[in-house]
Amino acid sequence: MKVSFLINNAYGIGGTIRSTANLSAGLAERHEVEVVSVHRVLDEPPLALDPRVRLESLIDMRPDSPTYEGEHELTQQPNSMFPESGVDFGRLRFTGLHDQRIADYLARTDADVVVATRPILNGYLSRFGQSHYVRVGQEHLTLHSHSDQLRDDQNAAVVGLDAFVTVSEADAADYRAALPGFADRVVCVPNGVPAPAVEMSALDSKTIIAAGRLVAVKRYDRLIDAFAKVAAERPEWTLRIYGRGPMRAALREQIDALGLYNRIFLMGPVSPIETEWSKGAIAAVSSDSESFGMTIVEAMHCGVPVVATDCPHGPGEIITHGQDGLLVPLDGGPDAYSQALLRLIADSDLRRRMGTAAQAKAATYAPAVIAARYEELFERLQRERRSRSSLATRLRTSLRALVPSSGRKDKPQPVDAERPPVPRGHAAATPDGGFVVRIDLDTIPRTKPVDFVARLRRDPERRQIRVPLEFAATGEQHATALVERAAHQLPEGRWDCYVRVRGTKERHRVTAELVEQARLIPLAPVVGTDGVSSWIPYATSDGFLAVRTWLRPAHGEVESVVIGENEATVAVRLLGDARLADATVRAVPREDTAHDFEVPVRVLGDDRFEFVLPYREALERRGAEHDLWDLRLQLGDRTVPVGRIMGDLVERKKTDAFPPVLLDHAERGATRIKPFFTISNHLALSVRDAAGDTDV
Repeated sequence: MKVSFLINNAYGIGGTIRSTANLSAGLAERHEVEVVSVHRVLDEPPLALDPRVRLESLIDMRPDSPTYEGEHELTQQPNSMFPESGVDFGRLRFTGLHDQRIADYLARTDADVVVATRPILNGYLSRFGQSHYVRVGQEHLTLHSHSDQLRDDQNAAVVGLDAFVTVSEADAADYRAALPGFADRVVCVPNGVPAPAVEMSALDSKTIIAAGRLVAVKRYDRLIDAFAKVAAERPEWTLRIYGRGPMRAALREQIDALGLYNRIFLMGPVSPIETEWSKGAIAAVSSDSESFGMTIVEAMHCGVPVVATDCPHGPGEIITHGQDGLLVPLDGGPDAYSQALLRLIADSDLRRRMGTAAQAKAATYAPAVIAARYEELFERLQRERRSRSSLATRLRTSLRALVPSSGRKDKPQPVDAERPPVPRGHAAATPDGGFVVRIDLDTIPRTKPVDFVARLRRDPERRQIRVPLEFAATGEQHATALVERAAHQLPEGRWDCYVRVRGTKERHRVTAELVEQARLIPLAPVVGTDGVSSWIPYATSDGFLAVRTWLRPAHGEVESVVIGENEATVAVRLLGDARLADATVRAVPREDTAHDFEVPVRVLGDDRFEFVLPYREALERRGAEHDLWDLRLQLGDRTVPVGRIMGDLVERKKTDAFPPVLLDHAERGATRIKPFFTISNHLALSVRDAAGDTDV
């Protein structure tokens, strides 16, 4: 059969988009599948669909596109559908153009089944859907998460559909109670979540991971309060929160007020997220409500046990308490949540047993399993429709669907040496701090020897390394290059990655599919005869594989920064060929070197020291709207960089943030002072006018 998914915006990374991508891939194993995005806001979707799934959009909202329709005359007219505040606002608000395009699509589609994925689209499908195909609505939130008006509007619409699917049994029960005449058409099918192609977590990172939209219902404030209690007992553990959203500023303020800015990190949005779950020893879900809990299953797939609030509706249907995770009563507050975290922190054997059980549980949510449940639903609805309809001859059976349409995208075919390859790579850090790269076989030539090449960016000497790609045994789908620490010295900088056909000038940059960095978190500093070094493979902002490297004879690794009323106290570990003799820290201004100053160092041990950065010293020397000082360790006439180059983060400027202090300057008035990490992860001091300021 042909199945079509109607989605608001396929060009984002939200839960509805992810679940649609997963389900469409599962169904594409046996059926023709398309995803129809009402809006197109980017050239390519951040979450790539399965190559067999066709993507179509109805309204082009890319301002630079020649087919941009944001100023179409119909956009000045209101839409005729009920409002949905979650999507019906801003530049993507629904208008008269939406009425026209969605109605036209629903009239012309040759799909056997059309699935709408949110309330306003369920409304359109109910009103404009045709009788010759099955019409299915989906609920990706919950009945009680909607306003009274939206709840009434959607309920009135879905009774005109053939079925309505929720992602939890509890929500299905709520809808059946609200729609007694339609109760037999309300079905629960959970979201499908694929097993990631990443190494399972070693559960030894001493890191707690949370991920999701930074919105009130997720209750990250509860998690932060709970972690404050954990931090008091377990100073070696940290918390990472991934995502974007309107609560970010409030969470940042809460973290700073608790003095936990060295322990809790707001990581921003990351896609794909599975590489981050594998960095965790524990996953945390602290919501007041979860319609399903995709993050729970994602973490479980990576072998990470989950501590979740026992909230409506999803967690309790996924987690078996005490077996593959822990459920915390909602009324227990931060104390109960912190005790659950501490239980797993204290018992590494329990973490491993639960992690193994979690992985087994996650397998029951594989897209193929969930797709089979949808197939059964679609086929039952088709049979019922045929028995009721006199138009049975116009309906397609599921057997016809095995033949793809002319518009269907098939899997990429292997290329030969005469066609330009577009190599795709999966990189992973190795236990010694090196990395391995696996290149998909269908993206490289196979008739000639091929090398993996890393080339130092903007290097006058054009330095590079070359490693032969080893083709795997028959049946494997990739060729491998292992870049070992012992075999290569990589000067400091950023290295772009390529595939090169040996004996030719043919070179093609590698697209990053996945980049695994989990092994770098617990890795001890790499100090060798060539100095202090760190290698971090990563994906660039435009999706290519690269490696960030640091190499220096000595380095001061910042361990903590404690902010006081008029100063910052910085604790540092000295690495490499250097000794703490005749040591000071020098603050060097970016603009006027006459305004530099030095502060003394207090030695804490053989390789550790701290210094106090007096804000008044910088305040007295400021002379511009924004003054910047770089901080360096001075050992006699030798200068050693100070910053953070260990671990898994290429750039720490936004994640490793410290609270500002406001002081008064005689001439420039209120001044905002804070330490920060530069784009190169070196420690610096920012002093700037507070008026209208929002960041470094």
